[in-house]
Amino acid sequence: MKKNPYQIVKHQHVTEKSQVLEGLKNATSNISLTRCKSPKYVFIVDPTANKNEIARAVEEIYSAQKVKVVAVNTINVKAKARRVRGRLGMKKSFKKAVVTLQDGDSLDVV
Repeated sequence: MKKNPYQIVKHQHVTEKSQVLEGLKNATSNISLTRCKSPKYVFIVDPTANKNEIARAVEEIYSAQKVKVVAVNTINVKAKARRVRGRLGMKKSFKKAVVTLQDGDSLDVV
């Protein structure tokens, strides 16, 4: 059964680290950073999705901007123990995908 691309890619993951990854394409301060020409974006994805499904879903969602996915790296983030009012609980686990686009491509996310 074919999944809807919006079921595979849930939303973009915006953190300080993901903003640094997005900004690497414009970095000129360090010689090793100037080699990073491909933009990278981080998404929260379905835990059962594989890399090919994630790449196809991102290209389909952003088809108006004609982006081409070069690589997908996935990370399974484990659940963490949290305490709320003295009681032990768990924070949900999730799957992240770091999507590398072709040189010159960009996602205009508002």
